[in-house]
Amino acid sequence: MNRLFIIGNLVRDPELRNTPAGDSVCDFTVAVNRRARRDAQNGQQEADFFRVSAWRQLGENCAKYLAKGRKVAVTGSVRVRTYQANDGTTRASLEVQAEDVEFLTPRGESDGMTGGYAPAAAPAPAADPATNGFTSVEPDELPF
Repeated sequence: MNRLFIIGNLVRDPELRNTPAGDSVCDFTVAVNRRARRDAQNGQQEADFFRVSAWRQLGENCAKYLAKGRKVAVTGSVRVRTYQANDGTTRASLEVQAEDVEFLTPRGESDGMTGGYAPAAAPAPAADPATNGFTSVEPDELPF
């Protein structure tokens, strides 16, 4: 069984593209902090980086609602891909084909970035001091 579950933060904005067959695919990279290890020089946690591909509707949702710095949980299958770097060395990359992506950053929280999961709601109308903030509702309008 090949199943991976990671929780981490996006290191850059997701990239959405379409295959020649017309399928949408969204690529993004998730940084996952290691639990106990710390870099001896500056005291920061070490991180592993996973390249993630989300296909079709899942990919479109990721491209629409995710951004750099957002926290996500990803479940999917993993594979190791080796490639030749520009300097001629052979490198390996962990790639995840996402089956499920959960957005963990709260909806209204921006983490210092622009944008959120949903457009900002219109400001609420100012309360009328004479009604103490209550709105009159007819009994026929109640849903129960």
